[in-house]
Amino acid sequence: MSDATHAVVTGGGSGIGAAIARGLLQDGYAVTLMGRNLAKLQAQQAELSAGVSTFGRVGVQTVDVADEAAVQAAFAAATAGLGPIAMLVNNAGQAESAPLHRTSLALWQQMLSVNLTGTFLCSREVLAGMTERRQGRIINVASTAALKGYAYVAAYVAAKHGVLGLTRAMALELAKKGITVNAVCPGYTETEIVDSAVQRIVSKTGRTAEEARAELSAGNPQGRMVQPDEVAQAVRWLARPDSSSITGQAIAVCGGEVM
Repeated sequence: MSDATHAVVTGGGSGIGAAIARGLLQDGYAVTLMGRNLAKLQAQQAELSAGVSTFGRVGVQTVDVADEAAVQAAFAAATAGLGPIAMLVNNAGQAESAPLHRTSLALWQQMLSVNLTGTFLCSREVLAGMTERRQGRIINVASTAALKGYAYVAAYVAAKHGVLGLTRAMALELAKKGITVNAVCPGYTETEIVDSAVQRIVSKTGRTAEEARAELSAGNPQGRMVQPDEVAQAVRWLARPDSSSITGQAIAVCGGEVM
């Protein structure tokens, strides 16, 4: 591992982001958690600092990843606090559902702003430092929605397909600069996003929460939800020094739903 061992994880206050942060701390990274909810970030900071033996520290920065000025300020503050950024995990995201004919322009733009524009803005912010050091990792948490279509979430699917396209383009552009760019594509994972999806199914169909979860799990050949730690393990693998030849890839973590 290089001397620069500072990782930024957006959407780090819970779920997949928190699991990734925990794993990176175990691997010796200092981690900055970024997100919009300061109280949630601080609670996660306290939990990680107390529960993980680490050589690094845990910092927090509030940010709206779709706001260019806010992203610039947050990354400058993170660098001042914990040093040069060696790794960026673009995990922040939102998912909202609607039939295409009921998808408003506002919903469409929100899905693109948070999921795609946020990934672009945050990635752009770390490139100068990584390029100067000729070393870096950018890992985008996309979704199986980057690899296939799903009904009633057209805006989300379009945004995640965009994230994968951006991943591949950046990987080629940065291949000779010591920076790798990859995407991790989880299927339905036990997170707040899935909890919200379950509640929408319950409210719209009258099914029980158990039936709704079973419906979401049915697309996974293993018949279960992916766990956040399983996604985190894929990120940790891509972060390893001996993964330096892996770039431009989409790693599906989905029990065989996509292959």
